[in-house]
Amino acid sequence: MTQKVIMGKKVGMTQIFAEDGKIIPVTVVETAPSVIVQIKDEARDGYKAIQLGFDVKREKHINKPEKGHFAKAEAAPTKVLKEFRVEDSGAYSLGQTFDLDQFAVGDKVDVTGTSKGHGFSSTIKLWNFRRGPMGHGSKNHRRPASAGAKGPARIFKGKKSPARYGNEKVTVQNLEVVKVIPENNVLLIKGAVPGAKKSVVIVKNAVKA
Repeated sequence: MTQKVIMGKKVGMTQIFAEDGKIIPVTVVETAPSVIVQIKDEARDGYKAIQLGFDVKREKHINKPEKGHFAKAEAAPTKVLKEFRVEDSGAYSLGQTFDLDQFAVGDKVDVTGTSKGHGFSSTIKLWNFRRGPMGHGSKNHRRPASAGAKGPARIFKGKKSPARYGNEKVTVQNLEVVKVIPENNVLLIKGAVPGAKKSVVIVKNAVKA
């Protein structure tokens, strides 16, 4: 795992002015300290990782196994749990928090989120196919037309067809931190990040800056 990581919620996009007067499009990410609730090592679990919790929820909404899980770390129950691989899990401790202090203006970060789901979509929306003739006699306005081949009489693997679109894990790399507002737990990141408003995103320092 990278040394810098935090979870937050995508608030939306806006723009700010740089010192030279240029407009910079930014995504507003509302964060909260991410707490280590579990540490995994190679001897016991077969790999090294830490589990972070984000977005506190009330205890009445958790069951007994979850309550015991959070009690070991002496941490408040959270709605989101994410696991991150690390090189040395012994360098971390239960209850340790990751907050905005680790980020600074100009840092390059990778942002991971779940893209917007569009449901079952046609080939025009999903693959940018052209539409058919729009005249009244045409019965092929938005159909994908012939899908098979004349010789083998079957559909080849990989044929572009209507399918589910979106709702996938997406990572946008090498985005720039434009502003850090620790008093409001807000991070401004240049450009767009994946996901809908209020969706959870993971911000960590870029692997390839």
